[in-house]
Amino acid sequence: MYSLIRPVLFALDAETAHRLTLGSLRVLNTMGVSSLLAIPPANDPRTVMGLTFPNPVGLAAGLDKNGACIDGLSALGFGFIEIGTVTPLSQGGNPGPRLFRLPQANAIINRMGFNNEGVDTLIANVKRSRYRGILGINIGKNAFTPIARASEDYLICLRKVYQHASYVAVNISSPNTANLRQLQGEDELDALLSLLKVEQEKLTQQFGKYVPIALKIAPDLGPEQVKQIAALLIKHCFDGVIATNTTLSRKGVENLAHGGEAGGLSGAPLRESSTAVIRQLAIELQGALPIIGVGGILSGADAAEKIDAGASLVQIYSGLIYRGPALIAECADEIRRLHHPN
Repeated sequence: MYSLIRPVLFALDAETAHRLTLGSLRVLNTMGVSSLLAIPPANDPRTVMGLTFPNPVGLAAGLDKNGACIDGLSALGFGFIEIGTVTPLSQGGNPGPRLFRLPQANAIINRMGFNNEGVDTLIANVKRSRYRGILGINIGKNAFTPIARASEDYLICLRKVYQHASYVAVNISSPNTANLRQLQGEDELDALLSLLKVEQEKLTQQFGKYVPIALKIAPDLGPEQVKQIAALLIKHCFDGVIATNTTLSRKGVENLAHGGEAGGLSGAPLRESSTAVIRQLAIELQGALPIIGVGGILSGADAAEKIDAGASLVQIYSGLIYRGPALIAECADEIRRLHHPN
């Protein structure tokens, strides 16, 4: 079915198509027919971060920033769904146009800038949802918050989403919020992780529930930076790491229409650099905490490659735009074959 719908969506402005897709999913879910869009993957449970995932293929953050379409997305067969990035207060993000498809490269460039309706709206949407699967909530900082006070925004969001999330993802790696990636520096990250772990301990006592926290990092890190981040994640007993966010590199799209647009590049050109970060993380972490692999997955083989590199779970986003919901089961099936070849 997606092969019939895709030309219509790709004829529209990318952001308009995005809104139309989410709106259509909500309508189809209300009608009770959203499950017709995809054949769900076979059950392939695995325990990661103390949570049991029905299959290892999840939705990456960014598609449903406000948690407004959780039920519709869940009908597609994801093993888990990550919503956000959400900030303490509503913000419009960067001016448009800010989302560009590069179909010749199966790629997308975005400079959305954490556009969202704020954490309170997201929580209200989560409460209305009937979804009872694994739900990650991805948190960030408001654009107008000085980088020196970024931790305040993360703590506000963590406190508010904690009891509603299966796990919380901390996004310090978007290239579309000024200076945000500075938080990946050794001293800045050490301080932030320390504050988040102290708050996690307080919230565990408050709610009688331990909610894992994962850090989302960039693909544009050198080997020494990856080594430092891994050491800090171990030091602070973090629960997981998501590798990776979008890239500032333009390798593979340099001569394409929109290839020079500012923002983060996702899709097929990101695959190799994302997998390289996962592979190094796996070596540095030595199983101390799990890796969620994301970046450039457009086939089952791409998903299996991430698992083979050291990821325990994978997430997709741009691949879903280019391949449609069938990609979910394809990835899950290929990962299952990797683990159970016979």
